[in-house]
Amino acid sequence: METLKLNQFGHTRLWWLILCVGVLFVIGGFTYWLLPMSGYAIASQMFGWMVLIIGVVQLCVSAGANRPRGWGWWLAGGILDIFIGFMLVRSVLLSEVVFPYVLAFLFIYWGIGALFSGFSRREGKYWWVKLINGVLMMLLGYFFLEAGYYQDAVMVSFLTSLAFIYWGFTLAISAYELRPKENVN
Repeated sequence: METLKLNQFGHTRLWWLILCVGVLFVIGGFTYWLLPMSGYAIASQMFGWMVLIIGVVQLCVSAGANRPRGWGWWLAGGILDIFIGFMLVRSVLLSEVVFPYVLAFLFIYWGIGALFSGFSRREGKYWWVKLINGVLMMLLGYFFLEAGYYQDAVMVSFLTSLAFIYWGFTLAISAYELRPKENVN
């Protein structure tokens, strides 16, 4: 029954890397919010680089000696994030066109994952927080689909800064959940 007390992914000593990426996302989101003149192209390129960094962090976590539980999902997510990051970084025009759709896909995917995680952990104390997180991510993904369909760069810019901030806080909170527990006997 000890395994029921673990979180979804287990624990890792590399939790601080995920925390650093979360902090970078929050800083990037507020920077883009406060300096919207930086432009849509810079935001899509910045997102591409951040997704690349996240992919590398996920690969490091999944390949570490003390792999967390569910390391296969970390590996698959890292490969997918690196692929998407390279696609966005290699061409500014491509990144501007695909940017809202990539974000929509990612947030809808993560939202569905958070919903399943919340439902599978109903015995836990705060299982409903994962449900709310899943619904918010799916809603954000839907807004990105709508903004991309209408090619509304202002709306995509606002949603991008909001997504960076939200994503950063989510990563930072998740990083604390991944910290190894001290063995106190």
